[in-house]
Formats: sequence, structure tokens, C-alpha cells
Amino acid sequence: MTVIDGTSRTTPATTTPPPQPSAGLNACTSPPRPHPRPAGQDSYTISEVVAFTGLTAHTLRWYERIGLMPHVDRSHTGQRRFSNRDLDWLTFVGKLRLTGMPVADMVRYAELLRAGESTFEERQELLESTRRDVITRIAELHDTLAVLDHKIEFYAGARRAPERHSA
Repeated sequence: MTVIDGTSRTTPATTTPPPQPSAGLNACTSPPRPHPRPAGQDSYTISEVVAFTGLTAHTLRWYERIGLMPHVDRSHTGQRRFSNRDLDWLTFVGKLRLTGMPVADMVRYAELLRAGESTFEERQELLESTRRDVITRIAELHDTLAVLDHKIEFYAGARRAPERHSA
């Protein structure tokens, strides 16, 4: 039985425990991706940001329109100019997307961030709620993996069975 946030869930006996992080290391962190340019020289066009992030220009414009991107600087001709800070924000937004956080909650988080330090508690609550959802999804995926492992073992055993009879 797996217990997540006080909710018990029955799991197959063949469930493999999740890998444990090494002592002193947080398995959920990875080193930040280096910026293409150093601070002070970090003025990127939208096409450069597309190449770096894998997002589309349409998505970047949409993020700005809905308030998910903070104010993006513009050149004297009106072209967007992104900074290393913008790239870091887009990396974080990508992580939030992977959690399954609704876009409305991401926009709310961005609004709270822009509102300043007085919103620390609300931001923390939003992230903790998302974390609980992620933990629940991980438990569901572990259960699903156990079922797949069981079926794979079944089929592997069924293929070996005729070989035993032919000897």
C-alpha cells in the first residue's frame, strides 16, 4: 500500500520502490543550463529564444499577451529583446508546464511574483499544491509501471515456456 498525503492506495506486490537520491543530493535539481551570452550582452531576438527554448514564436507572444511573461523589452524598432532573466523565467515556466499546472495558475503565480515580497505565502501555497499534485501523479505512474512490468514478465515467461517443452 502506498500512502500519499494521507490517502492510501493499494499497489501490486511487484512494485519497485522509487530510486532514492544519494545522501546530501537533491535528485530533483539539475544544474542550470548555461546562458548563451553573459549578463550585459544578453539581448536575444525572438528567433534566438525559439532556438534556445524550443518554444514557438507564437507561444512566446501568447505568454506575453496573457501576462505569463513579464514585460519584454523592445528595441528602438519595436522588436522584442529577451534577456538571460527572461530565459530563466521561461525555463521555470517549462517546469511548471511539466507539472501539469493549469495556465491560469501559472499566470496567477506570475502576477503574485510581480506584486512583490508580500505574496511569498500565496506563492508558496500555490507551489505546494502543485507539488502535492505531482506526488500523486508520480504514485499513479509507479502503479502503472508495476502493471507494465508484470505484463512484460508474463509475456517473457510465456515465450520461454515452449522452449522448456522442446528440450
